[in-house]
Amino acid sequence: MKHTLVMTGASRGIGHVAARHILRRSPGVHLLVVARGFSGAQLAAELATGGHKVSHVPADLGSLGSVRSAAGEIRDRLDRGDLPPLRGFVGNAGTQYTNALTGTPDGLESTFTVNVLANHLFVRLLQDRFAAPARIVITASDTHFGDFKHTMGMVPGPAWKSPDVLARTGAFPDPDTVVAGRTAYSTSKLAAIYLVHEYARRLPVGIDAVAYNPGFVPGTGLARNAGPVSRFAMRRILPVMALTPFATSRNAAGRYLADIVLGTLQAPTGSYVDRSRVDRSSEESYDPRREGELWDAAERLTAA
Repeated sequence: MKHTLVMTGASRGIGHVAARHILRRSPGVHLLVVARGFSGAQLAAELATGGHKVSHVPADLGSLGSVRSAAGEIRDRLDRGDLPPLRGFVGNAGTQYTNALTGTPDGLESTFTVNVLANHLFVRLLQDRFAAPARIVITASDTHFGDFKHTMGMVPGPAWKSPDVLARTGAFPDPDTVVAGRTAYSTSKLAAIYLVHEYARRLPVGIDAVAYNPGFVPGTGLARNAGPVSRFAMRRILPVMALTPFATSRNAAGRYLADIVLGTLQAPTGSYVDRSRVDRSSEESYDPRREGELWDAAERLTAA
């Protein structure tokens, strides 16, 4: 069955691996990759080799205006019949900064914008174009647990605050430090799970939403905005950890993501998939009050 799948974060790391698996295993898919400018065109051309159907829409996920334009273009192409029915959205793109002071053109904090608000805006603007059965997959992180078992002490746990505070720069103590930047990251991943729970409640029947945790995956490019020491460690030292049970290889993490997107791995709406199995996320991640509060704030912050 021909259908369209929209995907962010396909240019590198687990997203790139997942995209190749999806194209190889689902011949009827038209993969629409969302990426910056010319790099998106290059990515689409690379993935299209072998006769696969791949196109791109340019967007800067750090700009809500850019995300809005990209979603509008996707809607237009669907309405014109240039794309087959939309049956999936994969919000795999993510970022992490060395501080909590990096801002966006919208005056918001960059980590929260890319990891939370950009996904939400895509979901909401494409919601009425999904053709059931459809699946939304948002890449989360086990850093949201905040314990040594899941982070080995490398990333502080989330520090939840009002979403209107989290969306602004300087939300955490010593906001110019790496600790604050990593706290912003783990907190944003907790927020992503909250929104998946809200999607499960609010989206029409037949549109499922799932949070995916790939585990610790060395060499994904997540630390591309980090300082030189952190980048060196991620490139040269931490990849060795992929040989241990603590880490997940890029190939395995990408394959797991493809399994969820394609439905090979059965996961009910609202669920949390830890690598290759449905599991419970942290106890903190089940909080209907916070989830509703975040939904309301995300709606306000992404309004045109």
